[in-house]
Amino acid sequence: MPKTLIRILLLATVAAATLTGCGGDGGGDGDKAKLVVYAGRNENLVRPLLDRFTKETGIDLSVRYNDTAELLPTIIEEGSNARADVFLSQDAGALGELAGKNLLRKLPDDIVDQVEPRFRDDAGRWVGVTGRARVIAYNTERVTPADLPRSVLEVVDPKWKGKVGFPPTNASFVSFVSSLREMVGDDRTRSFLEGLKANDAKFYDNNVVTIDAVASGEIELGLVNHYYLYNEFKERPKAPVANYYPGQDAAGEGTFVNVSGVGVLANTDQVAAAERFVRFLLDEKSQHYFRDETAEYPMRKGIDPIAELPPLGDLKTIDVPLAALGRDLEGTVKMLKDVGLT
Repeated sequence: MPKTLIRILLLATVAAATLTGCGGDGGGDGDKAKLVVYAGRNENLVRPLLDRFTKETGIDLSVRYNDTAELLPTIIEEGSNARADVFLSQDAGALGELAGKNLLRKLPDDIVDQVEPRFRDDAGRWVGVTGRARVIAYNTERVTPADLPRSVLEVVDPKWKGKVGFPPTNASFVSFVSSLREMVGDDRTRSFLEGLKANDAKFYDNNVVTIDAVASGEIELGLVNHYYLYNEFKERPKAPVANYYPGQDAAGEGTFVNVSGVGVLANTDQVAAAERFVRFLLDEKSQHYFRDETAEYPMRKGIDPIAELPPLGDLKTIDVPLAALGRDLEGTVKMLKDVGLT
């Protein structure tokens, strides 16, 4: 079992101290403030953005980059002694886990209200920064749209034996499994995962390798986030790959839409600076940056995605609150391990 998931499984049970009213209003002076950011997003992507934050505000950043699956148990283990002021997460499940352990601070309403309710914490402890739809990428030379499974749950059909791939240890896939548990229950979710394994689904280290495998014809279907297709096109503009949004017909369950998001740690003594950082991530310039660089969905109201994407308002989405993804992360990880996908 990969060490990242082992750490989540072991450390998610660590009891976090209940933190109420922690942290003052420090960090108001940009030239004096310094923030510690734990970033679960790709350094090459976010570093230019974070450098701009320091240049514009005078607030120095000390950034620790790592996988969200590594940073989450670290923050839980640190508890009330967490070194971070802000956590920039790859997915909502990790933020929900921290919120459930009282490790995130409530954000001001003027921040929270910039994001649609379905893409933020009900109690305002974290907000989405970008949206990512969980799609089925398919090889257009081997599969026609008419052949595609109507639901993601149908990729376990024997007709797809040995033709499906996904990254089982990726945080986005783990959150997807958590959403299935909420939507169809543990028994059906477990059956789906067992079906993937019995159907000789191929495991990959990450979404990039998965979609490369689709493009090369190694597999026909890949369970990935939507924006990896556009990264593939940057390298191979004519790659024979397209995205399919499952569950969109009348009887379908919808497409799972997760978010990368941000929360302020409850024990920070740099509250004003940390909240300024969150506002920065949601300002128009930053939202345009994410949209144009990664083809993710902007989370700030009123900013459209790139023209190639279906608007979120037009998508039928899985009706599971994102806050629920952190409800039992330990159970999701254990299910993946028990089934043999990790």
